Amino acid sequence: MATTTTVPGAKVSGGSFLLESRSPDEVFTPEDFTEQHQLIGQTAEEFAVHEILPNAEKIEHKDFSISRELLKKAGELGLSGVEIPEAYGGLEMDKVTSAVIADHIAKYAGFATTWGAHSGIGLLPIVYFGTEEQKKQYLPRLATGEMVGAYALSESTSGSDAMNCRARAELSSDGKHYILNGEKMWITNAGFADLFTVFAKVNGEKFSAFLVERTFPGFSVGAEEHKMGIRGSSTCPIILNDCKVPAENLLGDIGKGHVIAFNILNIGRFKLGAMCVGGGRVSLESAISYAKQRKAFGKPIGDFGLVREKLANMATLLYVGESLVYRTVGMMDVALGEVDKSGAEAMKETRKAIEEYAVECSIIKVWGSEMVDYIVDETLQIYAGYGFVEEYPAERAYRDARINRIFEGTNEINRLIITGFLLKRAMSGQLPLMPAIKKLMDEVLSGPSVGEELEGLLTEERKVVGQAKKLGLFAAGAATQKYMQTIQDQQEIMGAIADMTIETYAMESAVLRAQKIAETKGEAAAALPIAMTRVYLTQAMEKIESAAKKVIAAIADGDMLRTQLAILRRLAKYEPFNTIELRQQIAQKVIERGKYTLA
Repeated sequence: MATTTTVPGAKVSGGSFLLESRSPDEVFTPEDFTEQHQLIGQTAEEFAVHEILPNAEKIEHKDFSISRELLKKAGELGLSGVEIPEAYGGLEMDKVTSAVIADHIAKYAGFATTWGAHSGIGLLPIVYFGTEEQKKQYLPRLATGEMVGAYALSESTSGSDAMNCRARAELSSDGKHYILNGEKMWITNAGFADLFTVFAKVNGEKFSAFLVERTFPGFSVGAEEHKMGIRGSSTCPIILNDCKVPAENLLGDIGKGHVIAFNILNIGRFKLGAMCVGGGRVSLESAISYAKQRKAFGKPIGDFGLVREKLANMATLLYVGESLVYRTVGMMDVALGEVDKSGAEAMKETRKAIEEYAVECSIIKVWGSEMVDYIVDETLQIYAGYGFVEEYPAERAYRDARINRIFEGTNEINRLIITGFLLKRAMSGQLPLMPAIKKLMDEVLSGPSVGEELEGLLTEERKVVGQAKKLGLFAAGAATQKYMQTIQDQQEIMGAIADMTIETYAMESAVLRAQKIAETKGEAAAALPIAMTRVYLTQAMEKIESAAKKVIAAIADGDMLRTQLAILRRLAKYEPFNTIELRQQIAQKVIERGKYTLA
């Protein structure tokens, strides 16, 4: 039942969007879903509507027997085993499929968190790093939901700084067991999971991973945390007190636990982004429904301009979010399609293909989590006083969304990953970033130029994307010129460059999708995507210009500052779109349809 996602064109290098232009036929979008993608999306949607949502209140009050039952049903439907090879009871489907399921299952965050931890970080370490025996022993039961997985990395003193963990592992004198001691914090599914991927340092030095069963001697689980949100998920500490783990349950190589940790979190990031899109869609529907029925001053509040502006912004963000997520997983699937699955190095090559898009996965995670935060916040605002009351949906959605900026590496850490990864690739010559920066610097110093003439659809929008790329390169070039190798220590600068990178990728993804819809279905069919793209470009350019000013002001002063600001203004110059009119068009359509729509 394995599927592949077919996107025309060759494999794309991670991060290359900053330096190269893509054509619409080179990107994967939701409009390219196969019949199989649509069917499994429908299956996940029906499962969420008919099985998850009716049980949400009970799960919210921590009846985890229902969560386990739902995980079994998800397993029966194939929703948890899509990334498990067929040889071990899975469906072995593409990354687009896993994103589609994550998107549709995210109608109730409490259970979506449980399912995500089980089907993602709970079982994928074994898929990618397990021995043949470990895969045979655990994967079939994890695929069906008979066994529930969890991932134990964080500690009270090492959250983002995972390598600084205190948990220790010592090999027993007879060589048969590793003895683990330590404590792990904030472990999703801990209250009822059967199998944990636990990270500890062998002899207090070599960061490694172990497969630890709940029943192993010396393993125990602490009390449930009382959380602000995602109350329908189990979160507990786990305690390792001379916990005896069979030596054959070492996962991967001793001292290579960081390879497992970072690769698995990378996969988790794009799935989290997909879930944020799904959750945001639910929240928008709730906001539209309320805006249509709630009356003030004799008419529905959905008729008021400032409410319509909110609805339009929310719909626009969902369009961009879909574009980001599916463009990225489409690129991943193209790269994975080149891996020889029967080769001796298949798993290593698979991990390498996924790691190639670490920048894009971090972008999806940061952008998606901040997008859904905006949507739930504006939904609550539309509900006004009722939004603050528990019996209305806005309140829970608002609380549940907040964790996403912390999950899978905080957004601050991911911003540093984005810039750091790009600079590392540039320094090693894998990404020709430095030559591109030098070329741009030569350009701007030689004065205004006519620029490249674009043809075809959305020329103005594509020009704006080109300017965004130049702004990012200009700021990054000026910063690296000043700080050189020490730029890694300038976190505010690194963060600002990441913000420009994030917005540039989002802008380009939106434009390419609108262009593709217009080319395949006609400009009339693309009217709403084009309107959404224009709205997004306007606000994104404001953010990019602001971030660029922040960088320039930090690295220059006097005449140099004035010169660089003049260059910045030139690069940021474009004719603004009429966003008031565009938002009115978007709002009218989503209000008419009662949900997020592109038609």
